[in-house]
Amino acid sequence: MQTLINSQLPEFKAQAYHGGDFKEVTHADLEGKWSIFFFYPADFTFVCPTELGDLADKYAELKEMGVEVYSVSTDTHFTHKAWHDTSDTIKKIEYPMLADPTGHLARAFGVYIEEEGLAYRGTFLISPEGQIKLAEVQDNGIGRNAEELVRKVQAAQYIAKNPDQVCPAKWKPGAETLKPGLDLVGKI
Repeated sequence: MQTLINSQLPEFKAQAYHGGDFKEVTHADLEGKWSIFFFYPADFTFVCPTELGDLADKYAELKEMGVEVYSVSTDTHFTHKAWHDTSDTIKKIEYPMLADPTGHLARAFGVYIEEEGLAYRGTFLISPEGQIKLAEVQDNGIGRNAEELVRKVQAAQYIAKNPDQVCPAKWKPGAETLKPGLDLVGKI
């Protein structure tokens, strides 16, 4: 299996439900800014609304960091609207909800489940240059934590500005980083 880390965002065009309207989103819309693709199995399910609601709670913080969030499932944009209109949890979502009914995006990111027509829970952070900097995929019974995602975005943005440094485990902004070198080998 080949990794997606540092690979380029694939070209795409998708319908989205966003801000009470339907709109088209393409790879060109992501150019020059940090973006998160947050794949989930399906609308009107169980774990998915808990994750999407958690991410909605962190959306303002992510926007302040210059990050746009795109949730993605194999549902249609019409289904996204219906779910948004009927669920109090989903009503608080302000980020675009991308529709991927053909599985094109899910396949491009390696999260499509062919025999089910659904996506695994995949989280991808894309740099302003269009490179995938974070790729995490997990089984559909395991929910994600938006707070940890925010921390990872902060680390990726820090490293982008300070490429001679690395962020250790549990690093948060303001904490000490490491500068890789021979002097650290065997000393940590």
